[in-house]
Amino acid sequence: MSPTETPGKKAKKRNSPKIASAVIVAFIVLFAALIAITLVRRNNGANGAAGANTAAAAGGARNGSAARNATAVRVTEVVTATIENSVVINGDVIAGNQVSIFPTVAGKLVETRLGVGDRVKKGDVVAMIDPSRPGEVYSSSPVVSTISGTILQSLCNIGDTLSTQSAVYVVGDLSSLRVETFVPERFVSSIKLGLGANVRLESLPGEIFYTEVSEVSPVLNPASRTLRILLRFVDRPSGSGAAKTGRALSRINRIDDRIKAGMFATITLVTQTRENVPVIPRASVINTYGSWIVFTVDENNIARQHEVALGIENEEFFEALSGVMLGDKVVSAGQNFLSDGDPVRILE
Repeated sequence: MSPTETPGKKAKKRNSPKIASAVIVAFIVLFAALIAITLVRRNNGANGAAGANTAAAAGGARNGSAARNATAVRVTEVVTATIENSVVINGDVIAGNQVSIFPTVAGKLVETRLGVGDRVKKGDVVAMIDPSRPGEVYSSSPVVSTISGTILQSLCNIGDTLSTQSAVYVVGDLSSLRVETFVPERFVSSIKLGLGANVRLESLPGEIFYTEVSEVSPVLNPASRTLRILLRFVDRPSGSGAAKTGRALSRINRIDDRIKAGMFATITLVTQTRENVPVIPRASVINTYGSWIVFTVDENNIARQHEVALGIENEEFFEALSGVMLGDKVVSAGQNFLSDGDPVRILE
């Protein structure tokens, strides 16, 4: 220690480096704190913007997803129409009055005077029978037609020995053809005289002929469980619905000459007709656990489920007794993929 230095001065010099170091450390800490605060604020701002962007994107995605998930459907508006309930069965065209011609005596057929397709009048002689026996000679006996008409079948040949139960000819009145058919037992309750029917013939495709029930058997065939009925041809029915039959065709205003006895016929019997009733497509109706349901589309393109009560039906439509209203948009395609409340997109 120099003579000029005092103990107080030495202490001040010794403490100065420590103070300087403390100040520097404090400054560094403060600076670091400022930097940290700045970074935190920046991160919070970025996170907030990102969150807003994410929320907006999520909302857009949801909206887009909802649009993409809407079920595509086709709709049919509920309207009023005339609907008919019908039964389709097969039958045959037959002569209106058809009989077999028998001889009045037994013997040998010695003469036939007519062939198939020839016209005959009631009382005309159509054949001759020789009733002679060995040792007994008799004059020939005539075979007489009992009706006027056309020879439909020739059943015997000259030289045949006939009894009084052997038919020689079948004669039919082709001016009044009929359609013969046999109705299954489950439909018998709907059959009555005057009931209208449409007839289609295999040999005349695309054409419809109008008929009505003219004869109903009083009993069913116990073997086939069917009821025999005859249909007569009528002129075109007036008004809508085949059940409204027209005037029976007479010999003068006879049926189409192209129709022949023996033709195969497909018969549609109209058993019930309802006019101006609400109808819905058959395709729109779903059977769920014994209930009939349909879906309609509301003004917001949301599917709504309805239970409906159905009336009579045909190949295309059901009569809607309840559950829907006129003007409702009923889903007729795509309904099997819907639940109540689902969004839909209507296809044009």
